Amino acid sequence: MQMLHWISAFLEAQVAELGASENTRMAYARDLRDFTEWLDRAGADFETVTRDQIESYLIDCEAQGLARSTRARRLSSIKQLFRFAFEEGWRADNPAIQIAGPGKDKKLPKTLSEAEVDRLLNAARSHGRTDAEQLRNTCLMQVLYATGMRVTELVSLPVSAARGDPRVLLISGKGGKERMVPLSPPARVALAEWLLERDEAEEVGRLEGKPVSRFLFPSRGKLGHLTRHRFFQLIKDLAVEGGVSPEKVTPHTLRHAFATHLLANGADLRAIQTLLGHADLATTEIYTHVLDERLKELVLEHHPLAQSDGS
Repeated sequence: MQMLHWISAFLEAQVAELGASENTRMAYARDLRDFTEWLDRAGADFETVTRDQIESYLIDCEAQGLARSTRARRLSSIKQLFRFAFEEGWRADNPAIQIAGPGKDKKLPKTLSEAEVDRLLNAARSHGRTDAEQLRNTCLMQVLYATGMRVTELVSLPVSAARGDPRVLLISGKGGKERMVPLSPPARVALAEWLLERDEAEEVGRLEGKPVSRFLFPSRGKLGHLTRHRFFQLIKDLAVEGGVSPEKVTPHTLRHAFATHLLANGADLRAIQTLLGHADLATTEIYTHVLDERLKELVLEHHPLAQSDGS
């Protein structure tokens, strides 16, 4: 009865003082009811429960297979209950205050196989109403896959960075930090061909009195360069044309593919960190998990012992 009284008073305060919604109130009630039932079985209650017992409850939740998000929410409910109890003077301490949450599940980034990327690159060569559009689309895709650039870095790339048949590009990334990324031979060819076409069009415009663009991929829009939204639409079209599921393809998916394929072919993790412009190696390490998952899939799909013969 004591525990039910605590929960009832806590929920009333959440509604009256913080304006908690009915859904929030019901979620608190469900979480705390489960905790109460566990305490009953353990022979404890809200007045006597210790930090160790609360942590044992969370371990039990994990053993049941509950998602991290569910366990984090339950701990949050417990913490708020005991903070309320401490403020009301029902307990002289808060046994949950120093318990760290389980964190959130890390979702592995979606990526593409090398064959799927090849289909996108091939589609770019013929996609476009004019030869100029086809050259631009080819350059966009080749440079993106060769460098792993963020889409904003790609579409806003200054033309000065691409002059002189460069082996590397200087990219201005997040926070104004600059990094060098090498270009693959196919990307260098695509870049050179697009530059010739782009410069000819810019010269025609200049003679007509139009301002010369400073961007590699100029546009008549307000930004002066191809927009992220337009590029997003473009790669969806390329996915359809190349026979790749459009749901799998985004600019960021190609960045993930760049990193995963480099790692699969023996590249050093710190080198990939530098190329991607990650400040923390831990951010780059997610690609080792992507590779592990892909290797598991390959084994399950192709290993003889993984094939069921029905016997």
